[in-house]
Amino acid sequence: MRKTRNRTIAGTCVAWVIACAMFYSPPVQAQSGVPKYEVDPFWAKLADNWVVGPLGGTCIDARDHVFVLHRQEGLTEAMVTARDRFAGARTRIKAPPVMEFDPQGNLVNSWGDTKILGSYLHDCHVDKDNNVWIAAARSGFVQKYSRDGKLLLQIGKSGAFDSSDGTAKGRPLNSNTAQFFGPSAVDVDAQNGDVYVADGHGGGNTRIAVLDKNGTFLRQWRLHHTEAEKNIEELPHCMRLSNDGLVYVCDRQANRLQAFDKMGNFKRNIDIPWKNYTAENEDLRKYCHTLWRTFPPCTLVQKISRGTSAVSVEFSRDPNQRLIYVVNQNQREVDILDRATGQVVSTIGNGTGLFFQGQLFDAIRAAVDSKGNVYVAEDEGRRLQRFKVVSP
Repeated sequence: MRKTRNRTIAGTCVAWVIACAMFYSPPVQAQSGVPKYEVDPFWAKLADNWVVGPLGGTCIDARDHVFVLHRQEGLTEAMVTARDRFAGARTRIKAPPVMEFDPQGNLVNSWGDTKILGSYLHDCHVDKDNNVWIAAARSGFVQKYSRDGKLLLQIGKSGAFDSSDGTAKGRPLNSNTAQFFGPSAVDVDAQNGDVYVADGHGGGNTRIAVLDKNGTFLRQWRLHHTEAEKNIEELPHCMRLSNDGLVYVCDRQANRLQAFDKMGNFKRNIDIPWKNYTAENEDLRKYCHTLWRTFPPCTLVQKISRGTSAVSVEFSRDPNQRLIYVVNQNQREVDILDRATGQVVSTIGNGTGLFFQGQLFDAIRAAVDSKGNVYVAEDEGRRLQRFKVVSP
């Protein structure tokens, strides 16, 4: 029996090593002049009794304070109370919707009322006046807050959607109005205060809407698809304004970024790498479920190569914004691109490996501070990972 048990354990270990090898691909080596990174796993310091669920957006202000959006609705009461047994019956609570960390990872503030913020927090942006803009994807509005959580402005009515019947079940309209269907990203023009909103989440609208600083509708445009691309779903999932007056948008289903001027004139495409790994390997999926059942790697195996490669976009903080940081959800990495050429010059994340530190599990947003450190918020991974610069 002992020999049989040892052979079983050995066989399982061999199978595990093979599976890891199949799903692990080392990161691309950084080219000369491009920062190299290592994970800083203990950076964020949270209250002991907080339970963190899926994360949405993350954004950084001029002081390098990091704001993190927490999707409280992703935590059931059973999930919260299940942690109690491991903490000596200590009462656990859901972490707040908005958390602010200083550069050392200390929690300096937290706030937010889910009834006001809306559902499925998806993106945030800190403007030049240190106001925090938030887009909740399953709402019809975007909001502007003071850094301590006071609501200053809401664009769009609560409980209303830009649809044929005013609900999320209605036909999307893409109307010339300051009402949204599924706002997925928000940014503010530092020059004049115009507000840009990517309104494209959840099979709803498919536009970039521009409003003035008071929320009055100005103009809109859609993604640029050629006749040959007409069957590719238009899904503007992310958006950022560059210092040189361009608007970069994630054309998610086409696995690329698209750049426009501020009036919506198309400038160019930047393709983001997409590779089909082993999603079609049904035998491997069955093996995973047989061996590990509900262990997290099973979920990961199911999701590999079923994602898209352009999920969020951010720029380096140098004046010319030389580098673009794109969350490549399908490859489970952050691709670092030279903005001028659109070429990938480095990556963050350990490829398609398993759920360990430094590997990315359903990353949704990446933000960059003034020193080049990168902060990656994970949805299903339920964590914020900091990748610190270790060489210029």
